Amino acid sequence: MKIAIPITNNKLSPHFGHCETFSIFTVADKQIVQETSVVPPPHEPGSHPRFLKEQGCSVIIAGGMGGRAQDLFHDSGIQTIIGAPDLPPEELVTCYLQGKLESGDNLCDH
Repeated sequence: MKIAIPITNNKLSPHFGHCETFSIFTVADKQIVQETSVVPPPHEPGSHPRFLKEQGCSVIIAGGMGGRAQDLFHDSGIQTIIGAPDLPPEELVTCYLQGKLESGDNLCDH
């Protein structure tokens, strides 16, 4: 399993489409086995869902995301967690793996 976290200024980006990088965590047996950082393509409709699908991601944890992007992720078979708290990326993934990550308000207004 691969889990993507949008990053800006070395922390969770409030809007995934404007992130600087994605931290991608590879998980096996509910343990993080690898973390990589990748630069996404320029932001345009559908670019980031397509990019993360190509990276093999099955989950994205984000602070905020527009409805169209959520639909595109769903259509690609990628689970979205929206309104994630402002925690270090590794901690977000660990909470998700333990079933303790709670969604909050979507930080995106479109």
